[in-house]
Amino acid sequence: MKCFPILAAPFGLIAFIIVVVLSTATTSFCTQECDSFVQCLFDYGSPNSNPIANVIYTPSNSSYSSILNFSIQNLRFLNKNISKPLAIITPSHVSHIQAAVICSKSHGFQIRTRSGGHDFEGLSYISGVPFVMVDLINLNSISIDVENQNAWVESGATLGELYYRIAEKSQTLAFPAGSCPTVGVGGHLSGGGYGWLIRKYGLAADHVIDAYLVDANGKVHNKESMGEDLFWAIRGGGGGCFGIVVAWKVKLVEVPARVTICEANRTLEEDRILKLIHEWQYVAPKLDANLLLGISLTGGKVTEDEEGKINPIASFSLMFLGKAEEVLTILKPTFPQLSLTKEDCLEMSWIQSVLLMGWFQKGDPLEVLLNRTRLYSEISKIKSDYVKEHIPLVALKGMWERLKSKDVELSQIMFVPYGGKMSEVDDSETPFSHRSDYSYLVGYIAKWKNGSVEAEERHLNWIREIYDYMTPFVSKSPRAAYVNYRDLDIGTNNKYGRTSYKRARVWGLKYFGKNFDKLVYVKTKVDPSDFFRHQQSIPTLSGISEESFSASL
Repeated sequence: MKCFPILAAPFGLIAFIIVVVLSTATTSFCTQECDSFVQCLFDYGSPNSNPIANVIYTPSNSSYSSILNFSIQNLRFLNKNISKPLAIITPSHVSHIQAAVICSKSHGFQIRTRSGGHDFEGLSYISGVPFVMVDLINLNSISIDVENQNAWVESGATLGELYYRIAEKSQTLAFPAGSCPTVGVGGHLSGGGYGWLIRKYGLAADHVIDAYLVDANGKVHNKESMGEDLFWAIRGGGGGCFGIVVAWKVKLVEVPARVTICEANRTLEEDRILKLIHEWQYVAPKLDANLLLGISLTGGKVTEDEEGKINPIASFSLMFLGKAEEVLTILKPTFPQLSLTKEDCLEMSWIQSVLLMGWFQKGDPLEVLLNRTRLYSEISKIKSDYVKEHIPLVALKGMWERLKSKDVELSQIMFVPYGGKMSEVDDSETPFSHRSDYSYLVGYIAKWKNGSVEAEERHLNWIREIYDYMTPFVSKSPRAAYVNYRDLDIGTNNKYGRTSYKRARVWGLKYFGKNFDKLVYVKTKVDPSDFFRHQQSIPTLSGISEESFSASL
């Protein structure tokens, strides 16, 4: 459950031709329309001290490709045949975002907003229609208020930068978010966001207390002016749907001066490992909220031995907000089968645990958290599930067997336990509805380096097959999924034009459950023209009055 670069059905022939035409015709199209668009940006977005000309990149600019590719975390989306933005804007001032919205809208262009580039289906920087990309990489300032235990964080900052700035000011304050340091704050918070503190403090979005947002009309709002409904929607309702959040005010949380990290890689006989995983289901969600015990299963050719046999590995990773002796005291009577020892554990500060859980080495300087470059050169695909009832042992065996496939370079299945704070927050408190009814989250990941069509098909077939296999053993009606693990396999909007509520509901219920209808209501209210849209954006309603739909909520 450490940091990993996580994460489409093939296009039909007609859609493929359209995408290729759009991507190859970008330059000629811009000779007709882009001059007018750029002039519009100059007219609306150039305050004297922050000229917008310095942050506009079109395909004729020598820096265009490097700006576009820098934050693409999944190499699957570096394909030259994928459509590119007509222009990239890297705003350094909110007026630049306002201009991008106003001018894109007036010229009929869509907008894609990118903060860290970890959108696992690339929706923050690719599109099948003419579009402009707003890359928030320059809006990354962070202000920590230790006395009041809060921080203002611009959306283009990364989690690593946020953690570093907190540690500069305090060793006993933290923020409950993800373990990958290059993840952008904006995208993470917009989808909920979880990490090693989820059982103690819940989601990252649960700790947002204010925000600045540019709406579909180019107006800037804070929490008060945007209203209760929109403020609710942006804290977990998915990115790219309601506006562009420029900055977030978040509440920091307290952590002890020393925390404990334990890791136990088990290479026991297969039957014993499976029984250990099976027993984990009964224990992990009920443990002390200060303790998170997750599992990561790794298979594929990376675990192949000299005889050509695949030997999957089961890793039990643990974070405890306290000392090692306390961990052993808790686990010895509740989960003796794990046989955890003090030698499996290390005590350290919270910020040191961030490094360790982010795949850095013990002793690395904290400054590595400020590095925004891609951590891994891999292609990947992710899918997710939620579990209410314990998965039977025989089903776990089938899962384990699929990790032995030689068709996959690297396969992973992770288990993240809930309980604790996640059982205390009402499902309607934020758009993120997967809380009290669920025992744990399951993530399936396939990773590969060979960029051929054959390799992609082979890995996609593997992850889709194991996802189908798990159908009887996970949540149903709907089968829940995590919106920050974007998965276009579960349903998409129309690529061209508006999408019906009925079509979007197919994937919307999986991400948001009963909260989907309220998100549609908010979207219709604040962005009736459906300006902010992508393949899995919240749709607007047409032909239904706001009053009648509101009454049905």
